[in-house]
Amino acid sequence: MTTSTVPRAASPGTTSPGKPPARAALSTALRTELRRGIAPWTGLAVALTLLVPLWSKAAQWQGSWGETQTQLHATATLLGGPLVAAAACRQGGREHRRRTAELLLSVPRSRLAQVTTAATPIALWAAAGYLLALAVVFAATAPYTGAGGPSFSVVVVDLGLLLSLGFVGFVVGRLVRWRLTAPVLAALLYVLLGAPGYVESGARFLSPAEQYALKGQVLVWWFAPVLLAWTGGIAVTVLLAYAARRRVLAVVPLALALAAGAVIAPTGEDLLRDDPTATRRVCSAPAPGTPQLCVTAPDAPVLPSAAEALEGMFSRLEGVPNAPARYVDSAPKDGEASLAHVMRGWSVTRNKLTDPRAYASETALSLTFRDCSDDSRRSERKGAERLALTDDAVRTWLAGDDSPWDPDARPLVTRLTAMPDADRRAWLGRYLATLKSCTPAEVPAL
Repeated sequence: MTTSTVPRAASPGTTSPGKPPARAALSTALRTELRRGIAPWTGLAVALTLLVPLWSKAAQWQGSWGETQTQLHATATLLGGPLVAAAACRQGGREHRRRTAELLLSVPRSRLAQVTTAATPIALWAAAGYLLALAVVFAATAPYTGAGGPSFSVVVVDLGLLLSLGFVGFVVGRLVRWRLTAPVLAALLYVLLGAPGYVESGARFLSPAEQYALKGQVLVWWFAPVLLAWTGGIAVTVLLAYAARRRVLAVVPLALALAAGAVIAPTGEDLLRDDPTATRRVCSAPAPGTPQLCVTAPDAPVLPSAAEALEGMFSRLEGVPNAPARYVDSAPKDGEASLAHVMRGWSVTRNKLTDPRAYASETALSLTFRDCSDDSRRSERKGAERLALTDDAVRTWLAGDDSPWDPDARPLVTRLTAMPDADRRAWLGRYLATLKSCTPAEVPAL
């Protein structure tokens, strides 16, 4: 005869049979820390600390992946990093402020488990705040970008730094029992992270806050894991040296960090290489009687605005012999002319020219510019003055400016405007044929 057994309900405080009591307690404590305290506020503070200054400079980075990540990386490391370290430091000193540090000695968990349980929520929420800011700025810049894409190596490095500083700051808070430790630590880290940027040697790349020129360049593929080994190795060394039962284990991550640093510092500038997409040219569609505009692929979305700004100049050059058939943003060849330089946040905002008239004037200046030495100008001073006034008059007429730079060129502008169309086209053709000449006698008088 068999007897049935009725399972008894687990008493409060007991754990499920499949999970060890220590692990269950650790999981419960971690979930509690993730929901309460300053950890969630740290994530919000990190997101706002990144988004507010970035949004104030949106015109400078929107439309360029390189500029976007350069600005985000600088803000995340120099502002977000010290903030996370200060929050973690505050969290680390919590038991001392509450006078409950001695109670931790009676907890069955090891010191390492206690430290990681208390510090991990700060690090995770800081990473979440960074990822939120990353998503916002990427969504803001994506509609305006041309060729290329974001660098996920920089994203990994920024996340690694925030996580590492979270654990280091927590240990500092445990060790230093001073109420002003957190703000002082933040200030020291700001200086420590930013100071290497003023050093000329390759050792400055050991700073995770080093500002990389990501516009036109990309990082080598092994950059992220090696820099993670450097920053993460230091953080794990600090953590094990403070909380591990066998502190000698801290030698392992320290050796890994030193090996990574020995790779980064000698490499220096070679951590960056040219981005192929930054040199590839994109040209506007060819049209009869209209010159082509060619820019690098990342600036291709600016082409419609540039073409609209130069429409008046091109109409004035229509039918003129020796007029350029193509305008390029750099290194023009025979038959080509230079476009005005554009810079996001200054002359371009969200792929629109902020001052189309100034852009046309600078392009006309590039077309009429003569690379003449000072000696040639001094040898024929009177002729050089007449040549300069002629160039200014042509630039003014082509750009449709109200007045020339030199008031003495105003009569020449009036004379050029009053010419019959056929005579003006013929004269401009002879003038454009002499743009490489520095001899005033070879340039037709106006």
